Amino acid sequence: MTDTNKATRVAGSWLAIASLLMVVTFVFHGPIDPNPFDQMQSIAAGVIRWSAVHWIAAVALSLFMVTSLLVLTAGSRLTEGWWTMTAWAMLLVGALWTLTTAVVEATVVANAAVSGNRETFQAWWGFAEGNATGFTFVALAIAGIAGNEIQSSKRVVPVWSAWIAMIAGLASFAGWAIGMWFGISLGNLLWLVSSLLMSLWTLWFGAALMRSEANVVTVKKVPSLT
Repeated sequence: MTDTNKATRVAGSWLAIASLLMVVTFVFHGPIDPNPFDQMQSIAAGVIRWSAVHWIAAVALSLFMVTSLLVLTAGSRLTEGWWTMTAWAMLLVGALWTLTTAVVEATVVANAAVSGNRETFQAWWGFAEGNATGFTFVALAIAGIAGNEIQSSKRVVPVWSAWIAMIAGLASFAGWAIGMWFGISLGNLLWLVSSLLMSLWTLWFGAALMRSEANVVTVKKVPSLT
């Protein structure tokens, strides 16, 4: 097994685990209310679930960062083009941004919601919401990664699944923009459903990479003229 193949398989393992945790997160997260104080009441009513979900998300996002670092240093066909390399780098940056949101929402935001401290909740909710914009980078990154699988002759998942994942990633970005930037509730539901869908695909993709053969992940070498 080559170093590239080994690194890609390890990356696939962590991607699959991270994606499974994200699936759990989205199943139990629920849509975000555009009104922060209505959201505050919702959090207070189910604070244990809310905190648990966001700690799970924090672990998942950390593993997304591990996956990105492994892929970016593996030298596989997953980063053969400038745009695919950029997509994996965006996944790293987006996960880092969103990780801070997950930790803040599991701690300060949850505590403020339970105590009814509106001033603290509003301040930290604004901070968390700003950093959560990083998830739009995650969504666009996954759309780009799926797009690479669509055009690759060495794809490890069916082309139709990659098309669905790419569309889901773009829909997740659009849903976040509509729901959080323009305050339209339907956008938050679109974000939740499409994010769940793209997480199911990255779970499949990660599991496929974990079992991939060397000829599927390595970059074809061009013979030297010298």
